[in-house]
Amino acid sequence: MRPIAIRFGRLGDMVLLAPILHRLHARYGETCVLLGTGPWSAALYAGHPDVAAVVQVTARHRPLLFSPQRWHMLRVLRANRGAPVYVCETEPRALIKIRRMLALARMDASRCVFITDLPSLPEEHWADRLLRLAAQTPTVFAGEDDENAGDNTNAAPCLYVDDADRADRDAWLAARGIAAHELILVQPANKRSMRWNGARDPADDDKSWPRERWVALLRLLAAQNPDARILLCGAPPEAPLLEGIANAIESANVIVAARDLPLRRLMAVAEIARAMISVDTGPAHVAAALGCPLVVLFGAQSPRVWQPRSATGGAVIALGGPPRSSRVADIALADVSAAWGSLPPRE
Repeated sequence: MRPIAIRFGRLGDMVLLAPILHRLHARYGETCVLLGTGPWSAALYAGHPDVAAVVQVTARHRPLLFSPQRWHMLRVLRANRGAPVYVCETEPRALIKIRRMLALARMDASRCVFITDLPSLPEEHWADRLLRLAAQTPTVFAGEDDENAGDNTNAAPCLYVDDADRADRDAWLAARGIAAHELILVQPANKRSMRWNGARDPADDDKSWPRERWVALLRLLAAQNPDARILLCGAPPEAPLLEGIANAIESANVIVAARDLPLRRLMAVAEIARAMISVDTGPAHVAAALGCPLVVLFGAQSPRVWQPRSATGGAVIALGGPPRSSRVADIALADVSAAWGSLPPRE
C-alpha cells in the first residue's frame, strides 16, 4: 500500500514536498508514488529513498483528452485504488483536474485527504502545513492504531545525488577548466524573467533586481574571491539575460552556466559549492536542500512561508519580503553584500 502524493507545482513547490514524502513513508511503511509536474519532478526525486516512482505531466493545464501523460497518471491511480491519497495542491484549476482524475480512476473519496480542507495558519511555512496534512488520516483508516502519524520528521527538504551525478559534475567542471576552483553560485533570474519574445520588463516582475546591482555585486564577489569561479545559474532561455550581465563585468571568473546545468548536474554542483545568492525561485530551494549556504532575495512572497530550508544545517539568510517590502528591487546592494559576508563557511 504505497501512499500517493499529488502536487502540480513548480520546482520549488516540488522540493518542499520532501518532508511530507518522508513522513508518509514512515507512516505507511512503503515508499511513495508522486504524481507531479515536470520536467523537473522525475529528475528531482530520482533515487530518493522516500519515493518509489514519479509520474509527471509536462503541461499542467492540458486537457485530459489531449494528454497521454495524464492518461498514464490515470492508469496509475486505477492500479492503486487501495492506497491513501494526499492531495497537496491548492491552485484551483489544477485541483479541478486532480478531482476529475480521482473520479475517473474510481478512487474512493474515503481514501483521499486534501490540503485545502485544512484551516490555514497565519504565516505558516509551507513545509509545516504539508506535515500537518501528513498527520491527517483518510476516513477509511480511521480508528486504526498509527504510532507514526505524527512523528517528528525534520521539516526541511533533503535531496540526494548519486555517484553518476558526481561523475557527470566532475567531468563538466574539468571540461570547463574549473575543477580545482571554489564555486560560488548566483541565480539572478526566475520563471517570470523571460517571455517568449525576450526578457520581461522588470517593472512586471516583483523578483527582478536591477541589472546594475547584479553587475556591482558580481564585481565585488570577483574582487573578494579571486581564486573562485562564479557560476551564473538559470534555465537555458535565461542565458541571454545572464550573458548581458557577465559581459558588463568582463571577468573570466564569472561564467554563464545556464545552458550547461540540467537539474541533476545543478544538484551535484550545489552539493559542493561554497554558497549561493539567489532570488526567490526553485534552484534556491534545491541548493538549500543540498546543504549549500544561501542568501535569498524575496519580493511579494513572505519568507516566513517560502524561505528555503536546509535539513543539513546550511545557513539560509532571507532578505526583503513582506512586511518590509514587496519587490526585490527594494533591497539595497549593501544589504546583500552584508548578508553574503555574514554567511558562515560551509562545513
